[in-house]
Amino acid sequence: MRLETKSRLCSGCKVCLTICALSHFAENNPKKGALRVEGKFPTPGVFEVNVCNQCGACAAVCPVEAISERDGVFRLDRETCVSCMACVEECPFGVLIVHPSEAAPIKCDNCGECVRYCPREAIIDGEGEVKRMGR
Repeated sequence: MRLETKSRLCSGCKVCLTICALSHFAENNPKKGALRVEGKFPTPGVFEVNVCNQCGACAAVCPVEAISERDGVFRLDRETCVSCMACVEECPFGVLIVHPSEAAPIKCDNCGECVRYCPREAIIDGEGEVKRMGR
């Protein structure tokens, strides 16, 4: 799966963030979603969606090798992570999320839940493997 965005379709509803947090932390807390939805104010209704493209920049700077690639996906081992936040600074898309209740950054694991539940299809699987619910 390869996540792609169509920001022009985004309404800013943050369902993607909420489903991500629910799936990974069992919390209704969009601030724990591993992607970014940014309002482009002052233009009303314009949002930019950023997702992890699995580029590996985060893994390259991790001093303890807490981020490793498996099947094309860079995964963060939260137990190995020392919370230096070097990966957060290096991420070109700003999608390694720091939340005060978590010791380690929050990183996308390419699960596809955001694709399944985005009501406007602003996040899609570029390879077509994962479809939106109800389709």
